[in-house]
Amino acid sequence: MTKFVIYYRVSTKRQGESGLGLEAQQRDVALYLDSYADNYDVLDEFTDVESGGYSDRPNYLAAVALAESKGATLLVSKLDRVSRDVEEIARLIKQVDFRVACMPFADKFQLHLYAALAEQERDFIKKRTKAALQSAKERGTKLGRPTKKEELQEMGRKAGEAMKVQADQFAEKLRAIIVPMRNAGVSLNSIAEALNTQGFRTQRGKNWTPAGVRNVLIRLES
Repeated sequence: MTKFVIYYRVSTKRQGESGLGLEAQQRDVALYLDSYADNYDVLDEFTDVESGGYSDRPNYLAAVALAESKGATLLVSKLDRVSRDVEEIARLIKQVDFRVACMPFADKFQLHLYAALAEQERDFIKKRTKAALQSAKERGTKLGRPTKKEELQEMGRKAGEAMKVQADQFAEKLRAIIVPMRNAGVSLNSIAEALNTQGFRTQRGKNWTPAGVRNVLIRLES
């Protein structure tokens, strides 16, 4: 018999209105148990209402401790419900058997890889936001006079170059996921669905489409 310890996390009450709400997580876990687990026993369930940026959440620590002491599997809805820190995910994988309901067949290596990619994406978004604010500040110093045509053209050229670099970097971070899947014959539609299921978003923060996956693959090939 497989023993499970279930862990849920929401950051705020507002998340009850989103796909990361407690009810949505409970549905994901129930679907996993009904579809992928045979002859199982749920030892206990734990819930934290805290940010994923902290690993010392009391109920999280209690869930991990119980799973470790009973030789049970820690089950969560999505990877980021445990942590947004790749080092914490790596530590957890070494400590207990760990499963993610939305990724029923993911092994330890894949879980570590998804966590690393998610962390890189967050860092990229932070840097992009900082760069945009700095650019706006620099443009603001020229408000005292009209911008010349040559200046507008130069600004456009630099912006285009910066966007290309950012797009190349973003595509490169997805290489380890989408290229092996495509080489294995997975359809563009299935790859897009997999990325959306795991919470990955496009460079513009939108859901993935087959066309978006194809564009990234073309960029990686070039």
